[in-house]
Amino acid sequence: MSQETEQRPGRRIRSVQISFDIIEFLKARGPTGVTELADELGHSKSTIYSHLRTLEERHILVRKDDGYRLSLTILDMATHVREQVGNYDVIRDEVDALAAETNEIAQFGIEEYGAVSYLYKATGDLAVETASRVGTQQPMYSTSLGKTILAFLPPERTASLIRQQQFTPVTPSTITSPEALSDELVTIRERGYGVDDEENIGGLRCVAAPVQNGETVLGAVSVTGPSSRFTDERLHGELSEHVQRAANVIELNTKFS
Repeated sequence: MSQETEQRPGRRIRSVQISFDIIEFLKARGPTGVTELADELGHSKSTIYSHLRTLEERHILVRKDDGYRLSLTILDMATHVREQVGNYDVIRDEVDALAAETNEIAQFGIEEYGAVSYLYKATGDLAVETASRVGTQQPMYSTSLGKTILAFLPPERTASLIRQQQFTPVTPSTITSPEALSDELVTIRERGYGVDDEENIGGLRCVAAPVQNGETVLGAVSVTGPSSRFTDERLHGELSEHVQRAANVIELNTKFS
């Protein structure tokens, strides 16, 4: 949760927090029983059971043997969320094409709560699998998607997001200060694309281009692969051209849709 969100005034509802803690736990661990949930989350079994029964009645959870799992209603929710993002079909088609053209991993991300959220991901024939999954988040300061989005947002929004970042070194190459990040954002704006040079995962490099609609940054599109294939020449040549072309197609379809 971002600092901006944490500083918003208002009362938090404990029962809602408990229900979401249960959902998050089941997402991470799979089917789980009442006793284990109570022990892991630090609540009484009666409290956990009451929440489980309520979530089951709302078809958010399904009882399975001696435990509970997330229901397919979650998939329906995810589909509706995805469709609320403008031109999802165009984004999907262009990311698929980018993965096929480069034979690598291609992704589209947006900014949510001061981090990069992955909206869509496609895998090429030679792709090396990464930890990113649709719906998960990664830091903005250590990813090409995040840095590229930051570079093209309005200056005041960029400054606010930089203040929210907790610069934890993920690899020896990770940017670890607001000043260094701000300097790199200038470079990204000048050349039109951003690069992750083994900053988020050792041995992997990424290049991303912004997707804009006028002054609005809709997100960014990227391609990721091993450093052995992502040489400087290829990264700043054909791969940067591929992501910029994909971004342009998405932008044109957004503008004239």
